[in-house]
Amino acid sequence: MTLRGRRIYEDPSSSDGQRVLVDRLWPRGLAKDAAHIDVWPKSLTPSTELRKWYHAGSGSFEEFSQRYEAELAEPEAAAALGELRKLAAAGPVTLLTASKDIDRSHVAVLLRVLGSK
Repeated sequence: MTLRGRRIYEDPSSSDGQRVLVDRLWPRGLAKDAAHIDVWPKSLTPSTELRKWYHAGSGSFEEFSQRYEAELAEPEAAAALGELRKLAAAGPVTLLTASKDIDRSHVAVLLRVLGSK
């Protein structure tokens, strides 16, 4: 299973495989045809409340990770995780985000939950 995280603003690469947008909101300033997105599973993204809480600086990354993992255990998100695992079993998958710091974002949590970090 090959999974990795990248910023959506980087040019697509031939090694990306399936390109999966894991942000709830469409990235600013990016045309949809330029994004080369294969899948956009919004149920895998942090809830609006959790995203706002974390970006307001109200808590640590560790607490954000715990809260996000709890959201990922909900039925709809768990089903989407299963679909993502199937995609990754078939070939490379790149999780795309507008976040500047991927290592301290929900993408890092997703990669850990999926077993690639």
